[in-house]
Amino acid sequence: MLRQKAELIRPIDAAYKKIAGTMIEALHDGKGVGLAGPQIGLMKRIFVVHVDGDEPRVFINPSIIETSQDLVKYEEGCLSIPGVWADVVRPSQVRVQAWNERGRPFTLAASGILARVILHECDHLEGVLFIDRISAPKRNRILTKFERRRRA
Repeated sequence: MLRQKAELIRPIDAAYKKIAGTMIEALHDGKGVGLAGPQIGLMKRIFVVHVDGDEPRVFINPSIIETSQDLVKYEEGCLSIPGVWADVVRPSQVRVQAWNERGRPFTLAASGILARVILHECDHLEGVLFIDRISAPKRNRILTKFERRRRA
């Protein structure tokens, strides 16, 4: 499922407010900063984020409308691949359009860790994992270690 593209949500009804709340709880339980629908088996275009110093945010049918040319390397992990971390290069800033859990549209300009988490979660909606954004040799080494740990 993590390799499939998520589908648009139409209409955005009260059920998604409840789903978003459940996703935020799961995010906190997993001690993560972002969680996308496909990570919980929901193949819909929804994700939640909660970074330190900010409120929990819900993004439904998000669309990246702009990224900065400035790129930054930062170590990323993922709740779907526990214990795996790698440096990933991403734009330092992003502008995104989406709808919140009440079905209201918004545009958000983000930088720093919030921008990174938004880009990471948008990748999930496209079937892309953070390990796809690193070199093949490094990805293979990381996945080999992950498989050994998982079998042990």
